[in-house]
Amino acid sequence: MRYLFAVIDNQTNSGTREETVAIDAFNDKIAASGQRLMAAGLVAPRDAKVFDNRGDQALVSDGPINQTHEYMSGFWIIDAATDTLAHELAAEASKACNRRIEVRRFL
Repeated sequence: MRYLFAVIDNQTNSGTREETVAIDAFNDKIAASGQRLMAAGLVAPRDAKVFDNRGDQALVSDGPINQTHEYMSGFWIIDAATDTLAHELAAEASKACNRRIEVRRFL
């Protein structure tokens, strides 16, 4: 099964050198096991654009869709055999990046 691990943050470029080392080690581990399908950091929400082309006129707005002090600053897409394994990996990811991780299984 595939899972999205959303890294929840409240600052931009807030990672420390120690966190970077721990994240790299976690990435190496899940890449070696074939569990990492993709991982990436994201730019700050202030740099987002929202496109809405549902009506007669296309709308484009600057900034995030939600105004909140927390946002998704990065993500992993993981392949894990069970929810339990995914949750164990999410706990490791949270420890590595020193951030909260939201786990969502793909449909």
